[in-house]
Amino acid sequence: MKDVTQLNEGWSLRHEGALLPARVPGCVHTDLLAAGVIDDPYIGRNETEVAWIGRQEWTYTRQLRHDSGHERTDLVFEGLDTAADIVLAGESLGTTRNMHRVHRFDVSGRTGPLEVRFASAYEEADRVRALTGERPGVYPEPYQYVRKMACSFGWDWGPTVVSAGMWRPVRLEHWSTARLADVRPLVTVDGATGSVELRVRVERTAGGAGRPLTLGATVAGVAARTVVEGDEAVLRLDVAEPERWWPRGHGAQPLYGLTVTLLDEDGQPLDVWERRIGFRTVTVDRSADEHGTSFTFVVNGVRIFARGVNWIPDDVLPSRVTPDRYRTRLTQAAEAHVDLVRVWGGGIYEDDAFYDVCDELGLMVWQDFLFACAAYPEEQPLRGEIEAEARDNVVRLMPHPSLVLWNGNNENLWGFRDWDWEEPLAGDSWGEGYYLGLLPRVVAELDPTRPYAAGSPWSGSWDHHPNDPRHGTHHSWEVWNRRDYADYRADVPRFCAEFGWQAPAALATLRRALPGEELAPDSPGMLHHQKAEDGNGKLNRGIARHFDLPDGDFDRWHYLAQVVQARAVAAGIEHWRANWPVCAGTVVWQLNDCWPVSSWAAIDGDGRCKPLYHELRRVYADRVLTLLPTDEGPVLVLDNQSGSPWRTTVTLRRLDAAGTVLREARLALETGVRTVLRRAVAAELLPEEGSSKEFLVADTDAEGGALRAVHFPVVDKEFGYVPAQYDVRTEAGAADGAVEVVVTARTVVRDLLLQADRLAPGAAADRGLITLLPGEEARITVTGWPGAEAGAGGGGVSGADLDAVRGALFSV
Repeated sequence: MKDVTQLNEGWSLRHEGALLPARVPGCVHTDLLAAGVIDDPYIGRNETEVAWIGRQEWTYTRQLRHDSGHERTDLVFEGLDTAADIVLAGESLGTTRNMHRVHRFDVSGRTGPLEVRFASAYEEADRVRALTGERPGVYPEPYQYVRKMACSFGWDWGPTVVSAGMWRPVRLEHWSTARLADVRPLVTVDGATGSVELRVRVERTAGGAGRPLTLGATVAGVAARTVVEGDEAVLRLDVAEPERWWPRGHGAQPLYGLTVTLLDEDGQPLDVWERRIGFRTVTVDRSADEHGTSFTFVVNGVRIFARGVNWIPDDVLPSRVTPDRYRTRLTQAAEAHVDLVRVWGGGIYEDDAFYDVCDELGLMVWQDFLFACAAYPEEQPLRGEIEAEARDNVVRLMPHPSLVLWNGNNENLWGFRDWDWEEPLAGDSWGEGYYLGLLPRVVAELDPTRPYAAGSPWSGSWDHHPNDPRHGTHHSWEVWNRRDYADYRADVPRFCAEFGWQAPAALATLRRALPGEELAPDSPGMLHHQKAEDGNGKLNRGIARHFDLPDGDFDRWHYLAQVVQARAVAAGIEHWRANWPVCAGTVVWQLNDCWPVSSWAAIDGDGRCKPLYHELRRVYADRVLTLLPTDEGPVLVLDNQSGSPWRTTVTLRRLDAAGTVLREARLALETGVRTVLRRAVAAELLPEEGSSKEFLVADTDAEGGALRAVHFPVVDKEFGYVPAQYDVRTEAGAADGAVEVVVTARTVVRDLLLQADRLAPGAAADRGLITLLPGEEARITVTGWPGAEAGAGGGGVSGADLDAVRGALFSV
């Protein structure tokens, strides 16, 4: 039986003639940080102080000893970042040039000092560029020439932290006769029968050549065996009436253990492979219709409006992302009613732990191949690395039922057409051969059960502009870059795969990342942690379209920036959901951050939720109530993406600025399963067009979820709000240690927000923006506030703490 010895201990990093303790998995930055050689690159402007690390060569070393008694011993690196020479006892075992592949070396009978010598990624990129010639890209760094996480070279939300190291585990595999080299389970469902067709490749030792081998497999109580002919075998298992795996919100996520065993002629196991699979079907409907070309996920025959988020690496030093961290972040996504996560092409193929959690939570995964925002040479040495990388990762990830789409690239087809690449390329290769040739061929060969898309955005054909909203997937960035968020309502894309709006991180995150700095939108640290071109200018223009831009009041600016972000994303989603099934999905840019920064994320770099996160919980819920602005006035929209009809009574009220009801009506409404109901609002309920004194409110009954939508005829700075007044008290929360903050409105209070991290860095509130009418009460649960003292009334907080609560509350 194959034995495994982990080699994650005993490593040292050579630095200035000394050997520093090294952690594997890890990287140069984490080891230098642990040794006190550098300061945290995420704090202040330290990023620039550690830029030298990416320009140097680095060597890791340890002793390699083994005596297993097996015929063969392999040294296996699950991830080497990036250009490395592996040297054992003074002799090179081989070189590597790809962060995204597994590398294996035969070290049978060989021991001694083991060194992993990393070249500078910049040096490697220069070497490749000299061979292939220049290629254009969005950013000046050379990420398109080296198979390394592109965003480690910086992005418009990320720092430039170019590291090196063994970022995934290292091990020895000891084996005899043969081992399982590749196992590919092709899982299909036909009627009531689920099938697993196993395509297996084995590797033999010299002594194992020609020896009889048997392959066995079990799943869901079904077992089968076959003889291995040569180095390959095919084995099929049919399962009667398996429970189907569904995206969250559509059903359960049953997972079945699949075990594959390689046996010798005596029936003794040589190697075992174990994974969990799920039975489901998935296609993407890309048929032409009267609106253009659709792009709709169909799972188990059910058409789905995808409620998605874009995922970037959760840390720009990805070896620090643990399985628990994956689970925390993805659980946050699921609790916001997300059902699709797009793994973006400038990052990494994530660890199996990421996909395991997605399998369990019912989060569909759209997986980009790793190409983003640049022209990529198609010549050697890159082409061979890219094909090997694609094959490695397709085989590794295909057991996961959550994986529903392979996507060729991020924005490169669009870039070729619109970003002035054609002239400087002058006929040189730029990646089209990967996206329309190599990658679909690899997927069709290895994983034909899943759909492939050439890119995002992509209209499906050069007959249409790559980013035509009427065809295929669309990225909507003109609004954030140049316009007001109301302009999201100008188009109905078939599938909006990227759009978003920036906001600063939570205050506690900023204070940790910028210690001692007097915070201002343009203070040195804030500007350093704003990587987008004219990012603050766009933030300020976004605020100024709706509010008076605060002058010298950072807290007010911070609050308004977060309000505009939440409103902007909600405006897009509400509009596009209201146009289901023409629009079949939205994927917000972005769920997470990789460091503390002003960005488009809903969850900041310290894991704190912005108001956008809570707004996603609202607009991604199964049922959404909207007062949708149109040229004819606001339209009442009930969007029901649940599996049961929605029957509710909607109360419509026209009110004045003081909150006095001027007109009211009740509507008994019903919308069917996964359908949208639109109703014009009666003329007598509509505020006058352009009114600064009246607004419209819609509420469902409690049975309908007590949802609320509001419509103001003018932007906030033109509306005659009565200055917000409200009373605040606290009570003991239901959970141990929780505090209930109870706010009772005495006026109209729009977009009330409790920034709980102002109470304590670890404090969090369970709600985001809330709009209250006079006399209404909102209850906000705060957890993680250890400083809250029990008040005299039992369960309240002290007077000082109550003052802190008032100081943490903001409203329009």
